[in-house]
Amino acid sequence: MTQTASGLWDETLDADRLVPDAEADGLLAGGVDLHTHPGPSPFPRRMSILDAASDAATVGFRAIVCKSHHHSMQTDILALQSAGLTETGVQAFGGIALNRTVGGLNPYGVELALRMGGRVVWFPTISSTAHLEFHQHNHNSGFPVAGIPLRDNEPISVVGDDGALVPEAQDILSVIAAESAILNCGHLPADEIDVLIPAAIAAGVERIVVSHPDFIVGASPERVGGWCRQGANVEHCLAMVVKNPADGSGAEKVAAFLRETGVGHTIFSSDLGQKNNPLPITAYRRMVRRLLDAGTAEDDIRAMVGGNAAQLLFR
Repeated sequence: MTQTASGLWDETLDADRLVPDAEADGLLAGGVDLHTHPGPSPFPRRMSILDAASDAATVGFRAIVCKSHHHSMQTDILALQSAGLTETGVQAFGGIALNRTVGGLNPYGVELALRMGGRVVWFPTISSTAHLEFHQHNHNSGFPVAGIPLRDNEPISVVGDDGALVPEAQDILSVIAAESAILNCGHLPADEIDVLIPAAIAAGVERIVVSHPDFIVGASPERVGGWCRQGANVEHCLAMVVKNPADGSGAEKVAAFLRETGVGHTIFSSDLGQKNNPLPITAYRRMVRRLLDAGTAEDDIRAMVGGNAAQLLFR
């Protein structure tokens, strides 16, 4: 095992990361992970923000984005800059997820997070109607459970009874546009994303991401292709694609979306950091190896593990 700032990494989850793969690692240099889940968090995590940056640095990643479903991690990142984070050589960014613990659709919280250096605004995740409904019927989804007592989430919808975006959401879009930040559609149901994306474009938002469309969101490849043709990007989360190195079904699902969205609108992010899950770079190495074995062009791989995300993250 390897000692880190937050304790021990369990290498039994990452045995294949100990096997050299110079070809895959070479394609990961300059990578950008828009979706990591380090601690601190009410959910059990196996790595800190500093650990996440150190893991990314092992293959020369350029940047990571640290996400919490419960609070903005931007202040945590700023506090760590002088405590070793800068020395990793990996740029770390935060943002804000618009769940109940930050006041829901809270433009004040969005403005603060972005003006302190955050780059991503996730619309409701664990407070979305789709998330809550999904977990009413899927108790064994593997989604984390808080380790401290918290009151139940009340659902948040971004669409009113009239079918239009609610005023608070519209206000938030104006802040995202003004700050040239990234709008992530969170765990909203596909029907609400249908409303959110054109409203965001009309408000001047130029950086839009849809995460794991086949998990909770419930969007088909054809529907996601339509969003991408409007200007959105699709983020495939490696936590669901290559968590089990022996299971190839996740990669096959990604292929179906790729045929509709194209390489230029496709991003691979880890969505990792949870206890009992692989480290982010382990998942990236697994995915790149699968892409190489499938005959994917190296330039396409570089775009999907770094280039496309960098165009969104950096102004």
